Order: sequence, then structure tokens, then C-alpha cells
Amino acid sequence: MIVTPLDSAILDSKEQYVFYHKMIDFSLKELIVAVQHNQICNNQEVQLFKQYSDLLLYSIEAMRVKYMYDDEENMKVDLTDSGFPNYLEFRYLFNDLELREEFLGRLTNVDDLKDEFLDTLMRKKEPIAKRKLFQAASIVYYTSAKKEYIFNRFVQGKILPAPDSVPEAEHLVSWSFYDVTHNRPFICYMYFNYDGRNVKDYKDEIYTVLKNTSDREMAMDTMAYAIDKRLPKVMPKLIKRVDLGPIHNVFAKDENDVTHTILDGIAKKIIPLESYAISFKIDEISSISEFKEGGFFSKQTFQKWNTMFRQRFVFAPHRIIQLLYNKTPEIMNKLAQAPIQIADLKIEK
Repeated sequence: MIVTPLDSAILDSKEQYVFYHKMIDFSLKELIVAVQHNQICNNQEVQLFKQYSDLLLYSIEAMRVKYMYDDEENMKVDLTDSGFPNYLEFRYLFNDLELREEFLGRLTNVDDLKDEFLDTLMRKKEPIAKRKLFQAASIVYYTSAKKEYIFNRFVQGKILPAPDSVPEAEHLVSWSFYDVTHNRPFICYMYFNYDGRNVKDYKDEIYTVLKNTSDREMAMDTMAYAIDKRLPKVMPKLIKRVDLGPIHNVFAKDENDVTHTILDGIAKKIIPLESYAISFKIDEISSISEFKEGGFFSKQTFQKWNTMFRQRFVFAPHRIIQLLYNKTPEIMNKLAQAPIQIADLKIEK
């Protein structure tokens, strides 16, 4: 799917930034708790899931501060099967913070700005000009935001011992990426064995191959074969990919039936404006056997892969679940388990 400017909503007011940030922050935190409570992922996967989600939340909060009082630029939210910020917003954050010192040098001194604010409020009894508020927000943004905590297009996790729940593998490595066509984050886990003494000696090769072959949504067997072929000392046993989204909400504009049901319910005032649901998908592929290929001096062991296994989930508040059962029963009946209830989002009007 090609994403165009028409597929993005522009947040152009303080109220919209506050509303959107609360929705994304609340829904992701609810999702993390629900995934853990319902044991959709094992404990180690949940901990990694939390870490990647924290980077997402940190980045979205940085966007909120960056754009809060900016009259010239506006943040864009992807409308097509996403609900997350357009991937370019993450790139802009990263580029901004690369030039942190240069930008800070152009901004008004903090003490001078404080004195000016106090004079305006206390002596002149006037509200602070929006231009000055933007200066203050920019200072907060450039002094507090850390480049290393921004969710980049590809985020590499460390190599860890595999949990006991996956006995066929000794090691686990995770990574996350922001797919530029879907404008959604994905989290991947690979359980593998290593043909060598210390897997940490081979980590640079592993990280390089993962970044070059697995930084976007693609067929699971294609991804698994590419990793297997380029890492002769690694024997992948199980690869899981988690698709976070879309987040169906009032900002969305896509052809998804869940989104249409929510938008229709909001339009008819059956459900409140802050209503939301989250689609969640886990694809996994496992090795069923091995085979050798190549000449006598250059044989390499490859994995033979099973058919990909997909599980779909929907997380939503109780009222939304009822609505989805009434309007889209065919979708609800194909889920891996019944829709999982999460809390209502309540935003004071």
C-alpha cells in the first residue's frame, strides 16, 4: 500500500495533541497489561515488548512537546490501517536531536524567558503569547529529549538466553522496526542455536543481517530463509513477529471493518468520541528439520520451515466488543480467542 499525504491527518491544535497523546499512551499501556495477563506472549517476550513500547511512548511524548505551540508545523497521524504517527515524524525527531546543540544555541536563555513570563503574568496581568510558549516548549524539547530513546526505523535488541518454554533453542534475539508502508511498529523474536563457542563473538554479524534482511513486513518464510542463508553459524528454530495495530479510533480513515464500525458508532453517538480498539497479530514460523547444501568443503546447514501460523486478536472496551459482535461477527469468530476486554478511555470534555 502506497501512503500519500491524503492518508495523513494533521493535528493542528493543542487540544488535538493532548487528546491523541492520551489515546495512544492509554491504549498501548492497556495492550501491554492485557498481553501479559492473557499469556499471549511468554514472560521474556512481554518484558521486551514493554521496552519497545516505552520507546514508542517516549517518542510520541516528544512529538507532543515539539508541536504543542508550533503554528508553522503540524504533526501527522497516519490514517490507513495504522493510528500511529507517520514514520517521517520519527525521522524528524531523530534529525532534530542530531542538531540539538545548534538549536539550543538559537533559543532564548531560560532565565531570561522565566523573567519575561513572570513580568507578563504578574506585572502586566496578560497571557503569555503563543510565540513565547513555543519557545518554552522548544527549550523543554531540546533539553529533555534523548536521541537514544527515540524509536528509530530499526531497533536492535540484545541476545539473551532462551526461556525454558522454548526448549529447542538456546538463544533469543529480538528487534523492532517501523514499517514505512503500513506506518506501524512490529516486534520480532528469533529463537536459535549457535554453532560456536560464544554467541556474543558473532553478535555483530547477527545484528547486521537482521537489519539488512528483516526491517520491514514481508513473507515470514522469505525472512526466515534470508536470515538462515546469511548466518551460517546460526540455526533459527522459531521466529515470531508481532504486529501492533492498527489502533482503530476517531483519527482513522481506512477500509478496515473494525474502524468503520467504530467511526459509525461515534457518528451516531452510540459510543463516545474517545472509543478505540486495537488489532493485534502474531505470525510465527518454526523449523521442522534440517538439510545440508553445497560442496564438500562449503556445506551449510539450512532449516526446513513449517507453514506460517497466524493468530489474530482484538482488544477493546466492553461496549466496543458488543458493538463489534453485532456489526462484524464474521471477524470476531475468526479470532484466536474471544475479544479481550481492556479499559475505557475517559477524556474530560
